[in-house]
Amino acid sequence: MAKTHPKTTARAKRIRRIRKKITGNSDQPRLRVFKSNKHIYAQIIDDSAGKTLVSMSTVDKGFKKVDEINKTDNAKKVGLMLAEAAKTAGVSKVVFDRGGYIYHGRVKALSEGAREGGLQF
Repeated sequence: MAKTHPKTTARAKRIRRIRKKITGNSDQPRLRVFKSNKHIYAQIIDDSAGKTLVSMSTVDKGFKKVDEINKTDNAKKVGLMLAEAAKTAGVSKVVFDRGGYIYHGRVKALSEGAREGGLQF
């Protein structure tokens, strides 16, 4: 049997606790964040339809890295690009889902970039 790391199970508990309160609908979809050690991913999801409307990450082909070392600046750029893509998809208001991470560092930079791009939380 595979053992699960305590950090992973604790984050899973936080995700369940957050998702009890936060849901996205067609008026205000959910902006979901996932971060790995190297990359950051963001999706705008309509939970009522069960569809991802827009997604953006640092591994997308259209993404040019700002700096190889500074992941926070890359996260902010992902937020800006996500906001532009959301505008073209007709989304202006979202509900922010931090994905079980603390609102600090790369998660905060992504949300600030999305706000600068024109998304309303």
